Amino acid sequence: MTTQTTEKTRTDLQATDVQATDVQATDLQTTVAKLEKAQVIEKPANTGEATTGATFEKLTCKECGTEYDAKALHVCEDVCFGPLEVSYDYELLRRTVTRETIQAGPNSIWRYRPFLPVATDNPIDVGTGMTPLVKSHRLARRLGLKNLYIKNDGVNMPTLSFKDRVVSVALTRAKELGFTTVSCASTGNLANSTAAIAAKAGLDCCVFIPSDLEAGKVLGTLIYSPTLMAVKGNYDQVNRLCSEVANTHGWGFVNINLRPYYSEGSKTLGFEVAEQLGWKLPDHIVAPLASGSLYTKIYKGFQEFIKVGLVEDKPVRFSGAQAEGCSPIAQAFREGRDFIAPVKPNTVAKSIAIGNPADGIYALELARKTNGNIESVTDSEIIEGIKLLAETEGIFTETAGGTTVAVLKKLVEEGKIDPDETTVVYITGNGLKTQEAVQSDVGQPLTIEPKLSSFEQALERSRTLERLEWQQVLV
Repeated sequence: MTTQTTEKTRTDLQATDVQATDVQATDLQTTVAKLEKAQVIEKPANTGEATTGATFEKLTCKECGTEYDAKALHVCEDVCFGPLEVSYDYELLRRTVTRETIQAGPNSIWRYRPFLPVATDNPIDVGTGMTPLVKSHRLARRLGLKNLYIKNDGVNMPTLSFKDRVVSVALTRAKELGFTTVSCASTGNLANSTAAIAAKAGLDCCVFIPSDLEAGKVLGTLIYSPTLMAVKGNYDQVNRLCSEVANTHGWGFVNINLRPYYSEGSKTLGFEVAEQLGWKLPDHIVAPLASGSLYTKIYKGFQEFIKVGLVEDKPVRFSGAQAEGCSPIAQAFREGRDFIAPVKPNTVAKSIAIGNPADGIYALELARKTNGNIESVTDSEIIEGIKLLAETEGIFTETAGGTTVAVLKKLVEEGKIDPDETTVVYITGNGLKTQEAVQSDVGQPLTIEPKLSSFEQALERSRTLERLEWQQVLV
């Protein structure tokens, strides 16, 4: 101990009728316990906070079923190296969680805390979740759908993407496990979220991105003052590097050694849709596919609500969206394969450009068993998807959302979506992050003189151009 610490400890001991000589005792842990009980000193934050009881029990291998303690581990090290997933006490959840207890909770993902792998009653809450489920009218009419909903995570807090959900869960668990430095491998959105929420939580942060990311995502990370590593390579190369760093530095990587906890945050996109639909499941969902984790966790969220009696069981079709320039899951689906062949990404949709998707095989199985589809679209179709959503619903999405809307349109045109189905399309990020993608496709402002005549001329020219565009569409 330092002299300053020793003196403070003596004062604290005297204030609580604990003898100062205890500081010199061999059983220092006993002394600390007495101080903690007397609330003179606090336990370190990373030992956990007040809790009403964790509902998660262990980590279980998805392939062989081997069980592990709920620690920082993401693969089955003892048997098959399969991915690990969090297991819960569903009987306890059934007895203690109701629609009313959920609705009485905070207006964030933490209203579903019993279904998330954290023990504390004081998670990192930055207002994440409970984003709008928008009933579409103009886009629905354009596509010929009667019951289309848009789950808009492009307005999620604090960094305008669904990644805020998974990071809030991962960093809360990271603190419980004692990590003081957190990190990630990212295509952009995850870097933003990790840096922002680490700043809120007071954690050191070092994140890794490909060096060719969009400027908005780079700036949206740097503003939170993390250490940002821009790697000369694609995401899959970044991820391999991060696995080595995780093994040598002992950091908490949200999508590596904390991945089982991190991925559970995506379930809240399923929980919220069910609650926002009046405690009912949709008939069909369309979501983007990168690693495949988001897609499969929405399904897990629906299944958990069914299991504990919060919603009635019904079949839900799961369809996935990929960019043609990085579509390993769509290719496997189209070709009837039961394995994923890695690809080298080459697409404008960088946020979903993962050539070797960790959960790709599970996404493939899910689409098939639910009678869904997995489609891919070109970069030009992605840009048109971004514009279509903006022009019809006033929602500006990034390239991942453009991919999803374009695939939705394609599935409708191919007769793979019933017009009467309740269909939910997931928009996972904000278009302000990927402005470069559409900059050359949205035209230029009409520059005029500060005169009425100049305005009238420009207005007439604009209307003429609009008529010509409509004539081309009709032809």
